Amino acid sequence: MGSKILKFTLNGEPIEIAVSPDEMLIDVLRDRLELTGTKKGCGKGECGACTVIINGEAVNSCLVPAMKASCAVVETIEGVGGPDKFHPVQETFMDMGAIQCGFCTPGMIMSAKALLDKNTNPTDKEIKKAISGNICRCTGYVKIEEAVRAAAEKMREDQ
Repeated sequence: MGSKILKFTLNGEPIEIAVSPDEMLIDVLRDRLELTGTKKGCGKGECGACTVIINGEAVNSCLVPAMKASCAVVETIEGVGGPDKFHPVQETFMDMGAIQCGFCTPGMIMSAKALLDKNTNPTDKEIKKAISGNICRCTGYVKIEEAVRAAAEKMREDQ
């Protein structure tokens, strides 16, 4: 199979890269574009470690053929916040101890950010649903849910 040119916006920057039709988005991000914050866990869409935001929706990048990102806006953990100013979700995860080993953290943050980008006043049920596709083996989710609630409050205050 021949390569095709994939054009999309990645973390605010235009990208143009040749990909093979069978390449998955996670592999393009990690192996070709060297954005290793997106973790490769199960490869079956069950753990959420590879979560990115595509056109405002949290998705498992291990299930997305790279060409499906054509003309899309893709955001990875590298595009959230920055060295001088963290995103409120990143801040609250750190401040509230919602990070243990850190493997799930990028995907968890992306899922939480996708929710809060649409709704800065989510219910507990909405928070649980938003992160339900992300598996964490360390924290038991209580601190993660608290951090998402705190980030929502912080984002409402900043509006």
